[in-house]
Order: sequence, then structure tokens, then C-alpha cells
Amino acid sequence: MFVIAEIAGTQEKLTEGESFRVPTLDVKEGDKVDIDKILLVSKGDDVKVGNPYITGASAKATVVAHGRDKKIRVFKMKRRKRYRKVQGHRQGYTDIKIDKITV
Repeated sequence: MFVIAEIAGTQEKLTEGESFRVPTLDVKEGDKVDIDKILLVSKGDDVKVGNPYITGASAKATVVAHGRDKKIRVFKMKRRKRYRKVQGHRQGYTDIKIDKITV
């Protein structure tokens, strides 16, 4: 069984016991998170699609850790104008582990 849920503005495919990264959430490490924006539920051949969300479906998750990704370089340039600009950016993330999915 798996579900597709909306978490922090992104859509993720969730299965029980799986851990993954989402954009930074405002919760402490070790706290429980209730994900109630479930878009799709699939149990074998039985598929339910929400309009936009499925009522009564939710997923319980635990926050494992917070961190920051690798640095990416943002390079801007305008040719023949002597304009060059280099910036760096590190996106924050939250590691989450799915404990239980209820429908």
C-alpha cells in the first residue's frame, strides 16, 4: 500500500517504514507529524483519488533530523556588459520517517 501526499508544498509517494527528505518543517527532532493532505491511496488494484484530498486518510510520521543540502552555484552573466555575479545557496531539509498510514 502506498499514498501520495502533499507535504510542505511538494508531493511525495509514501509507504510505511520509508524515510525521505522534505523542505524544512517547523518541528523539533523526535516530534510526531500528522500528514492529512492525502491525494491518492493505492492498495493493490484498488485506487482512490481525492478531490482534491481524501477525507479520513492520514499518515503519521516522525522527524528524524534537520540539515542543509550541498551548496549550489548560481552564476549570472550578461554578455558584452562586464556583468558577472556568482552566488551560493544551500537548501534546508527535514528527514522524516513514515510510521503508519491510515485510510
